[in-house]
Amino acid sequence: MAEPVDPAFQDRLQALRDKYAASVPERMAAIRDALVLCQGNLIPSHIEQLHHALHSVAGSAGSFGLAALGNEARRIEQMVRGVMEAGAPWHGIDAAVHALLQRADNDFGAGKIAAHD
Repeated sequence: MAEPVDPAFQDRLQALRDKYAASVPERMAAIRDALVLCQGNLIPSHIEQLHHALHSVAGSAGSFGLAALGNEARRIEQMVRGVMEAGAPWHGIDAAVHALLQRADNDFGAGKIAAHD
């Protein structure tokens, strides 16, 4: 593989990855808040809010070296999409989101920045 023309490229790329990693707690808070809205009353706009928050992480995490986080968000996003589009049961979504939130808190909470997965 050829070296980038810009010798500082890798440093800037790492800075972008670090900035994204620092934003993970805020992104997880958006997912958590949307899940709370869905508790006990599956209002379509609240389900869409959860879908959007998951979609945001699913679409961006891998680009910043956090493939496992992005893949898990994508898996849950697809479960939520099934509820939205096909009337699939909600079963398992709460647990899946809580597991995602716990993993993110372990890896990125309290000022931590996890290594790339």
